[in-house]
Amino acid sequence: MNINEKFMIKAIALSKENVQNNGGPFGAVIVKDGKIIATGVNGVTRHNDPTAHAEVSAIRKAAKKLGTYDLEGCVIYTSCEPCPMCLGAIYWAHLDKMYYGNTKTDAKNIGFDDSFIYEEIDLKPADRKLKSEQLLSNEAFKAFEDWKNKTDKIEY
Repeated sequence: MNINEKFMIKAIALSKENVQNNGGPFGAVIVKDGKIIATGVNGVTRHNDPTAHAEVSAIRKAAKKLGTYDLEGCVIYTSCEPCPMCLGAIYWAHLDKMYYGNTKTDAKNIGFDDSFIYEEIDLKPADRKLKSEQLLSNEAFKAFEDWKNKTDKIEY
């Protein structure tokens, strides 16, 4: 067994354990320099938090442990191909690589269907199921101007 398989087995074990603890079948492990930095499991129903997915939970723990929002140099192992939210979080965290077990189609086939979100993202806001309308854009843009002109900002 190679090192990547070892970490994936841990992510899968977390997903199985979480099912036994009345959670969703998802687990994630974040590794840096060959050591586990953080783990996460799906806690959506346990915490009444729709963002408490395994990958997001692991990213939050890793960032806290390392004292940085930038997880460059880290790798994530996740029991399933991430949903759009988690995939976005993985990109924002700057993880170097992702390994996954089940596919999003596998997840869809057991009731975790994220395909509608992928489809919605491609639509114009006015055409999405979530009704949205731009409001007070001139006032909101002032924060962007402040950010653009800020000389001591921390880029991310």
